[in-house]
Amino acid sequence: MKNRGLALKLTVLILSSVTFIFICIFTYNYFVSRRIIIRNIERNAHNLAQATVSRIDMVLRSIEKVPDTIASFMEYSPQASEDIINLVRMVVSNNPEIYGAAIAFEPNAPGDDNRTFAPYCYRHEGELKLTHITYDYLYWDWYQIPKELNRPAWTEPYYDEGAGDIVMTTYSVPFYGTVDGKRVFMGVVTADVSLDWLRKIVGSIKIAETGYGFTLSKNGTFVTHPDPDLVMNETIFSAAEAQEDAGMRELGRRMIRGKTGFVPFRSLVTQKECWMLYTPLATNGWSLAVLFPQTELMEDITRLTSTVVFLGVAGFLIILGVIIWIAGTITRPIRALSRATEHIAVGNLDVDLPPIKTRDEVGRLTASFDAMRASLRQYIEDLTATTAAKERIESELNIAREIQMGILPKTFPPFPERTEFDIYATVTPAREVGGDLYDFFFMDDDHLCFAVGDVSGKGVPAALFMAVTRTLIKTKALQGLSAATVLTRVNEDLAVENPSMMFVTLFLGILNIRTGEMEYCNAGHNPPYILGSGEEAKPVEPTGGLILGVEADFEYGSKTTRLERGETFFLYTDGVTEAMNPADELFSAARLEKRLAELKGKPVEEIVAGVMDAVNGFVKGAPQADDITMLVIRFHGES
Repeated sequence: MKNRGLALKLTVLILSSVTFIFICIFTYNYFVSRRIIIRNIERNAHNLAQATVSRIDMVLRSIEKVPDTIASFMEYSPQASEDIINLVRMVVSNNPEIYGAAIAFEPNAPGDDNRTFAPYCYRHEGELKLTHITYDYLYWDWYQIPKELNRPAWTEPYYDEGAGDIVMTTYSVPFYGTVDGKRVFMGVVTADVSLDWLRKIVGSIKIAETGYGFTLSKNGTFVTHPDPDLVMNETIFSAAEAQEDAGMRELGRRMIRGKTGFVPFRSLVTQKECWMLYTPLATNGWSLAVLFPQTELMEDITRLTSTVVFLGVAGFLIILGVIIWIAGTITRPIRALSRATEHIAVGNLDVDLPPIKTRDEVGRLTASFDAMRASLRQYIEDLTATTAAKERIESELNIAREIQMGILPKTFPPFPERTEFDIYATVTPAREVGGDLYDFFFMDDDHLCFAVGDVSGKGVPAALFMAVTRTLIKTKALQGLSAATVLTRVNEDLAVENPSMMFVTLFLGILNIRTGEMEYCNAGHNPPYILGSGEEAKPVEPTGGLILGVEADFEYGSKTTRLERGETFFLYTDGVTEAMNPADELFSAARLEKRLAELKGKPVEEIVAGVMDAVNGFVKGAPQADDITMLVIRFHGES
């Protein structure tokens, strides 16, 4: 299209605009209509689900009242064995929604020798059957959970082997007796509900042709589902694992937590996309879900969309013919201007433009080109001046870098006459000037003070804040103060009159070069490492200090450690561990510790160089994002 005429470009532009507008209108209409339909579906889903939940909860609550009443009756009116059996039979006989009921006693419960049995009455082929639970029920959920929780509870669905011999869920209510003035657990009263009844209620949910409902237990087990292979055999989590669907797994977590939601979901029966409304059953904590098939419910809007697309294509063809005719009449006077402006395109700003004969768009365009030519001349002059100013600023920044580097100690070894230790340090700013700092100096003949810090931000402000911090540290330390007192007073000075809210992380240590004892204080800085006789680099214990310059009245604390002969102390700033490669991976403390372990025993200069080489090899030429500073001390002690 670059070499095509303006008429063609105009035609394409207008048609593209019309097409874009049509697509926008069509898309807006489609998605608004879709959103309205989805909103209505969601509203109807909530209503349907709530009605079903209310229906189920109403029955379950009516069931709960029966064992609640029997439990209270057993507490206040202890019964003989025959009366208990009759009571169980009466509960099932008078409550058709209850499949079975039992009163199970705690074996060897005090107070009554007869309370060591569990009569159970249930329905079988239209008749009432009475039996006694012979299996060891003490560890079944329907008995153990209410006993341990001291409150009524619904169980997970289970197969009641030996009594009801069906899949059911049980509502259990504990009851108690009084022995020697103490409340003692005596047993539970249960009411069983057959899941066949629940399947009929949930199975009656039909949405379009393939929509359906299902229920999950509190553990995510399928209690009811159109696919019988899932019921009591699978959980929503096992189904998610089988389909490798992390979204279904998260949905299952929300359902068993009792949440309510309306979300997209792939049907486990048809594998088609659906909308699913899920909501909890208030009575037993299970969850009910109703699926609405998207394709079936969106069929009408899909048909309408096809009709709108057909009408849009027809209109597009009509507009195409009209635009081609109009474009040809507009472009002819522009060709003359095009030939004149070709000279401007190659840099000839002195070329004469065609005379302005009209005041229409072409005339105004010619006047604009003339104004542009004058503006270009002025821009070139301004750019020349700006370039000169930039070069001057770069020169000043280079001078500032030299001044900043001159502030820091850079002669190594700095104390050649002292054999008690070796020391080496380096700083690599990310910009011309940076905010990292290091310093070391003698407080007296026996005590070496050293520090490494990292100022927030980069550039000139950070460099100035660094210089102030370094000066304050040296001034306070030379007064013979402890490490904690030095940082406390430096923090007070930095926090006052700090409108830009700059801060600095800093580690300060005071080393007795004769004994190896070191007092240190850490103000929010990366923990240094000690390279000793072990195979791994060992970080020093933190002191819990806050970063400097934030809270003026913060009191810093210090700790002490001892460097043995030959041990090395390694300090650094986060520019080392946070160096990033092109894949946005960090160098990390783990890689630093591994590299330090490899460099253990090397001269201090080689340790710094080795870590720097590892960082450079890791970043693979990626731009340096933060200042990198390292300081290494090896303790030798007195000869």
